[in-house]
Amino acid sequence: MAIDFIIGRKVGMTRIFDDVGSDYPVTIVEAGPCEITQIKSSKNEGYSSIQMGYLEKEVRHTNKSEKGHFAKAGVPAKKILKEFTFDELENIELGQKVTADIFETGDFVVVSGVSKGKGFAGHMKRHGFSGGRRSHGKNSVMRKAGSIGAGSDPSRVWPGTRMAGRMGNENVSVKNLEVTRVEKDKNLVFIKGAVPGAKNGIVFISKI
Repeated sequence: MAIDFIIGRKVGMTRIFDDVGSDYPVTIVEAGPCEITQIKSSKNEGYSSIQMGYLEKEVRHTNKSEKGHFAKAGVPAKKILKEFTFDELENIELGQKVTADIFETGDFVVVSGVSKGKGFAGHMKRHGFSGGRRSHGKNSVMRKAGSIGAGSDPSRVWPGTRMAGRMGNENVSVKNLEVTRVEKDKNLVFIKGAVPGAKNGIVFISKI
């Protein structure tokens, strides 16, 4: 079983044309190159996984324990580390490079990342509330949430009540996205549709 996951950086969005001239939106992701920094086995750690590193980190920003960790793997210090569950460890080696070569046009992937943070948002923007009626006799209720519970019973607000609060900046996974083009020499993967996060955001891609 070959490695079918990688760490990448969202470059941005564009559109590409197919053979019949139709265009569709794609997200460009710089997938790797990554290096394997640690291998965990069922015998030693109780489960099998691979730790992967992405983007080189300056030595002056690396503490002593990190230096030892990367030196053991024989790779430069990395900014981003991510652990992926993986059972077939026979042909995996420390320091092994993982690039966009693992993808082919037509593959379907799951992309995970942190969504754009939108700050503190009200009920309508955050949850899609319709607001109050704009008929006569109404005053300053157009963007209000309305009642949040009875006063006598239960005399409290139920946990999970949809209210104003911080919006976005959450871990999001989008499934069944299609790889439409791979530029292996540049480590670029073109994924049909949108993926979570802003430009230059870190994303994790796994084949389905």
